[in-house]
Amino acid sequence: MQSIVILGAGQAAAAAAAKLRALGHDGPLTLVGDEPVAPYQRPPLSKGYLLGEMPLDRLTLRAPAFWDDNGVTLRLGRAATAIDRGAKALRIGDEALPYDQLLVATGARARTLPAPIGGALAGVFTVRTLADVDAMAPAMRPGARLVIIGGGYIGLEAAAVAAKLGLGVTLIEAAPRILGRVASAETAAWFRDLHARHGVEIRESTPIERLLGETAVAAVRLADGTEIAADLVILGIGVAPDTALAEAAGLAIDTTGVGGIACDATGRTSDPAIWAAGDCASFAHGDGRLRLESVGNAIDMAEAVAANMLGTPVPYLPKPWFWSDQYDVKLQIAGLNTGYDRVVTRPGTAGISFWYYRDGRLVAVDAANEPRAYMVGKRLIEAGKSPDPDQVADPDRDLKALL
Repeated sequence: MQSIVILGAGQAAAAAAAKLRALGHDGPLTLVGDEPVAPYQRPPLSKGYLLGEMPLDRLTLRAPAFWDDNGVTLRLGRAATAIDRGAKALRIGDEALPYDQLLVATGARARTLPAPIGGALAGVFTVRTLADVDAMAPAMRPGARLVIIGGGYIGLEAAAVAAKLGLGVTLIEAAPRILGRVASAETAAWFRDLHARHGVEIRESTPIERLLGETAVAAVRLADGTEIAADLVILGIGVAPDTALAEAAGLAIDTTGVGGIACDATGRTSDPAIWAAGDCASFAHGDGRLRLESVGNAIDMAEAVAANMLGTPVPYLPKPWFWSDQYDVKLQIAGLNTGYDRVVTRPGTAGISFWYYRDGRLVAVDAANEPRAYMVGKRLIEAGKSPDPDQVADPDRDLKALL
């Protein structure tokens, strides 16, 4: 019986473990994670959990009995220290955990600021792990002054929660606009107005110089010398794929700009006995490479790779989808808007949707409180169909007719 070890204890790791058992793997199966808790959902951390609306027991991905019932050994609370490819063992300190196949699902880590510019001050937080949010929660009190650095979805979600909790919120974005890497100017403008209506001040084209304070953060100094008082700071400046152990073991790392552990379309790395899935994995896709940071990809890729580990390899074909919750708005995203050259705006009954085209082909949809637009757009994209943009823009045109 083959022994399979999964390095990581997040969404991809949990999905892979469950799929391996469902597909009939009956050999030893061990999941190794550095956090002291069983696999849990990350998206609610910056939303329902931080608001106090989702207790810890609802965060967990599986009931505690699942792991025992399925013979999955959880090794939690101790970080792996090396992948010993020669011995085919994962090292945890002085211990060697042997494997026949290893799945690396280490995810990504939040980017931080360097200590010399205040990144190590107390009161400076990231939003990536349960420990991050638990440390932050006591400071999220009404009347506190919060500065958020970074105008991506994590920063905007944190701003929405903080505003609901009664904090004074200023969000700083160094780029010309929020959501610059992930959404159109039209989507960004709509969400900028949403936050303004809730009292959040957003400053774009505003680089920072450093954080100020003796031992705890007290202010943020901008590049122009302006200082903004802060009782706490949340960093939403992106994540980096966690490839340290893979790189140290000599596995190929993607250097095309995507980043991550380089693997083929099936998820296999440069070592035939080692696979990768989730946020840390850069996989062959079309004529290039792709690395996706999303729950959907973590689940779908992990399940595909699990199947490939047990049988004839089949290329992983992603069907990207994402979401973000801000105030009473649910943003649902289908597809990848990379390289779009036209955005069509469609007013809805309760919200709005933005349809992305590239060379006349529909490639993505952002739907804010418009679930029907999301579902229709997703089906069109997956079917390779591209409705006429003028018909999409017509709010009187039945969405289903576009199918």
